[in-house]
Amino acid sequence: MTETLRFLFGRRARRRWIHLILGGALAMPYVLVGSVVIGPLAGVDDVFTSLPLQLGSFAVGLPLACVTSLFPLTRPLESAAARALCGLGPDALAHGPARTRAARARTAAWFTLHLGFGGIISGMSLAVPPFAAVLIALPLVSWLRDARLGLPEVLDHTWALALTPIAGLATLLALAACAAGSGALLARWAPALLGPTPEDRLAAAESRAADLAVRNRLARELHDSVGHALSAVTLQASAARRVLDSDPEFVREALAAIEDTTRRTVGELDAVLGVLRDGDAPGTAPAPTLADDLDGLLRRTRAGGQRVTAAVATDPAALPALVSREAYRIVQEGLSNALKHAGERVTLRIETADEHLEITLENPLGEAPAERPGGGHGLRGIADRVRLLGGTSQAGAAGGTWRLRVRLPLKGPA
Repeated sequence: MTETLRFLFGRRARRRWIHLILGGALAMPYVLVGSVVIGPLAGVDDVFTSLPLQLGSFAVGLPLACVTSLFPLTRPLESAAARALCGLGPDALAHGPARTRAARARTAAWFTLHLGFGGIISGMSLAVPPFAAVLIALPLVSWLRDARLGLPEVLDHTWALALTPIAGLATLLALAACAAGSGALLARWAPALLGPTPEDRLAAAESRAADLAVRNRLARELHDSVGHALSAVTLQASAARRVLDSDPEFVREALAAIEDTTRRTVGELDAVLGVLRDGDAPGTAPAPTLADDLDGLLRRTRAGGQRVTAAVATDPAALPALVSREAYRIVQEGLSNALKHAGERVTLRIETADEHLEITLENPLGEAPAERPGGGHGLRGIADRVRLLGGTSQAGAAGGTWRLRVRLPLKGPA
């Protein structure tokens, strides 16, 4: 009994009833258009005085609704209404416009069913409650019995009059049952008619992959810029502390390098956070490149006491912008790894050969630059960048030296 009452009058049933009323409201313009057609054919001015003519106008309006449902916005709007009012999950229905002919046909079928069931239930919701109220009140209000309401003559009998309240309650219960049943049917059909097609699932998967790629790129940017800055600042501060009394000039240089490093990192962090907030970063600092920022990177690294020998056998300004930007991050991460894991000597070589940019970083073998527990992404981030550009990377120990070697193509799709 409880389950039956919940099915008829529960929160879900009430929300589905609202969904049907919404369908009835959407059907009204089509019914009015249908009445313009039915009225002259029937030879009457007002079709709403006759139930058959009203049903005829409704029948003429539904095909018009089916045609107009082919507009692209129909499916997302109907899906949103069904998700909100029919108790369906967020992934059960498609979110975007129909992409194929079959999907548009299913959308048209759903829209026609929604307006058809909604128009019928809306009409019943307008007519049945007043009729039921009259039946319930009939034995109690004498003037209702004396009024000319077109009631059947059987109600002149006392026994029939005593049953009218029961009949009134039964009509209300029948209305609730029709509304609940219609809402349940629409909720059952909605995934089949408004559900995502294979093309929709593929588009959603591509969108999620694109979002994931952006998140991974931002994670690499944060790791490379902020991670390198923290490592450099830590070593610069440590070196300055060791010679605080004996070499004030070096301390001043280290503090200036710390200031420059943190200022640049804040600018890069603002750029990344701008992408996270707005999808782009207008007005923020441009991404560093090999052409514009290599000298500053080497200067800040050396300010921490690390001896970096750099040999640049190519013109960084002649490199493609994308290669220059990614090469800068690779060099930055390679130096950051050397700061954390190697001694004080690092050799950097940058050259071009066979239409490729070659980057080689070497340092005496100290603690291996393994990935840290909890998500260090140094070598992994370098490998990801190189793979996205279609290049190759090698990292490992050989003869007491840790070597990182990267080859990036200068031409071709990236």
